[in-house]
Amino acid sequence: MVGTVLVKDLSRAGRDYLQTGFYTEVFFRQHGVHFIAIANNVDSDDQNSSEFAPFLNIMNEYYLRDCSRKVSAAYRTKGRAGKPTTNHAIYGYVKDPEDKDHWLVDEEAAAVVQRIYRMAVAGNGPYEIAKILREEKVECPSYYLASRGWGTHKTMYKEDRPFDWCGATVGYLLEKPEYMGHTVNFRTGKKSYKDKRVKRPPEEWMIFENTHEAIVDPETWQLAQQTRKTVHRTDTLGEANPLTGLLFCADCGRKMYNHRYYRHTKKGTEFLVDFYDCSTYRMEIQREVKHCCAHHISTNALRSLILDAIRYASKFALADEDAFIQRVREASEIHQEEAAKELKCKLRRDEKRCKELDTLLKKLYESYALGKLPEKRYEALSAEYEQEQADLEEAIATEQKELDAYNEDTTRADKFLELAKKYTDFTELTTPMIYEFVDKVLVHKPEKIDGDRTMEVEIYLKYIGKVEVPPPDPATIAAEEEARRKGRQRKDHERYLRKKEKKRLAAEQAKAEDIA
Repeated sequence: MVGTVLVKDLSRAGRDYLQTGFYTEVFFRQHGVHFIAIANNVDSDDQNSSEFAPFLNIMNEYYLRDCSRKVSAAYRTKGRAGKPTTNHAIYGYVKDPEDKDHWLVDEEAAAVVQRIYRMAVAGNGPYEIAKILREEKVECPSYYLASRGWGTHKTMYKEDRPFDWCGATVGYLLEKPEYMGHTVNFRTGKKSYKDKRVKRPPEEWMIFENTHEAIVDPETWQLAQQTRKTVHRTDTLGEANPLTGLLFCADCGRKMYNHRYYRHTKKGTEFLVDFYDCSTYRMEIQREVKHCCAHHISTNALRSLILDAIRYASKFALADEDAFIQRVREASEIHQEEAAKELKCKLRRDEKRCKELDTLLKKLYESYALGKLPEKRYEALSAEYEQEQADLEEAIATEQKELDAYNEDTTRADKFLELAKKYTDFTELTTPMIYEFVDKVLVHKPEKIDGDRTMEVEIYLKYIGKVEVPPPDPATIAAEEEARRKGRQRKDHERYLRKKEKKRLAAEQAKAEDIA
């Protein structure tokens, strides 16, 4: 039990005047605690000594509030100037010795960050990435920084667990816009100095672009964010299908579910079953009334169609860039560069005339106010100028919209060209290719045409939209069929040789056993 509380002055007992007053005036008296504040001559046993204690508590809190206001003002000034408000550089960077407000790339940690983003783009989740890093014995950020005397974990890290990566840490690194070379301030805030800091929504952040060297390019960063939005759950085979989240039913608009498992035949062999169907149909399969059909399509067929679409669009884009850009602009109102130039000139003329009308209206009103212009004449001219100005403003808005669309089409075409040039081999559809190229895939319900089951599949690629892949010519189909036939023959021959070798080894073993 505490008998006496002795402090230098009242500010050491507390600066919240309500809480401090409660303890000194109520709590200590109820529990028989002797309270003494030496510098303020306050003694709970002497009633006259504590008459001014409430005022002293208020002044102590005012001092604390004033200090908090000054610190906050300095913090806001620094943050609005584009300087980092954190005390330490994040994992992957170090502070510049010559300028504490500038970050330099830490090559060793930056390589780990780049690899984390590459794995995220490849479809690996944060916990999968953390597991890989643990198995490969990569130092986790807290240990890496603390062992070098950096960061905020100098005394809190565990020396016996240097590779203790967790999914939350990886997710935290994947959310950082700083890796694109930006400075992000005011992520957290509080209304009062008495409150705890709380996270602010991203729209309230203050971001200053290109303040330091980037570790991850913006395209990769955005792709990693998009990949993380879709949940890629591993199935019973321990794998996640990268097409999940990109396939939609063209009839009901719902996502399509992936089903993958091994099926055994009567002969004892097994084969992989891998297909997608409509989630609406799957959820209502036991009901009498169904609002959609299965839209059953195999994953292999989908991957083949997507690869053909990417190959066709990339080949066309790289073969004739001008024709490709023209194809992208076909959906816009402006197709040609000459038309865009004419539109720019007309936009400048209209904006100039709009400003001239402002001046004319002002002078017209001055003439009317000074009595130089009759009221009837003023109203007629004013109505005419205002109508002309309203028409011009409407035309300017339309022209600017068309010009923005033209510029956007050019930008989208250029981005797809950069993406196509990034990949030189389109013979195999990889997971990064799916995430970088594919925007969405719409699967229509099957139809019977000439006794054959056919399905329409719409493939939308990023930046350019829907891709119409022309059907291959008969010669190409025959060549592909011949290649598949030869491949089957080669596999059958290899299987025959393996069986023959197996029989030979079994015969030799039996002969050796007979001799023994």
